[in-house]
Amino acid sequence: MTCYPGVHAVIMHRFNHFLWNLGLKWLARWFSHFTRWMTGIEIHPGARIGHRFFIDHGMGVVIGETAEIGDDCTLYHGVTLGGTTWNAGKRHPTLLNNVVVGAGAKVLGPITLSEGVRIGSNAVVTKSVEKNSTVVGVPGRVIHHHDDLQKKRHAMAQKLGFDAYGATRDAPDPVATAINKMLDHIHAMDEKMEIMCGALKQFGAEIDVNNLPDLGSCTIATSAEVSDDVEKIESN
Repeated sequence: MTCYPGVHAVIMHRFNHFLWNLGLKWLARWFSHFTRWMTGIEIHPGARIGHRFFIDHGMGVVIGETAEIGDDCTLYHGVTLGGTTWNAGKRHPTLLNNVVVGAGAKVLGPITLSEGVRIGSNAVVTKSVEKNSTVVGVPGRVIHHHDDLQKKRHAMAQKLGFDAYGATRDAPDPVATAINKMLDHIHAMDEKMEIMCGALKQFGAEIDVNNLPDLGSCTIATSAEVSDDVEKIESN
């Protein structure tokens, strides 16, 4: 309560926002300016901020007049929620619940960061982001998104015996992208194989798919072995 500027800035903003809504805009701006001098955090008194908002470290944080922040959001130092125009009306970002913005990131314009979005350090975001996405880079790009495709990747990664999210977290972007494409391809091939096995079983072929070899000890069948298998299936 005595030595954390992020807490001081939020408490003062609650008071300044109250004054702003009463129409005492000059007084609200004056206290806002005083708070910036004391904490290094500039929050316009017109900004609307939800519950349990947390600013870590805080130096250099700027939050514009028409910014809207939901519940349980976190900003790190150097973050800017800024505008891209002088026109009246909505000019600053909207952050829904559970958004985290990393140090030095810039979120600009009347865009929306949906629930659960994570913005990487020093990213520059100028477009709206769907929920539960992770954004990095300049300009900001989505590198991780919790959708049906991502769920399939995660399931296939578990089936193959490694963690796709761990690869995405630890590997450079090109490597993670290549791994994700491989998982997509393997998933598609796996589905086709299941369809083929089902079709063959309808013709009476008995195919054991439960004892698949480990990936580390896979062997490549010769053409003669493949021909023998095909003849057995045809004869059945």
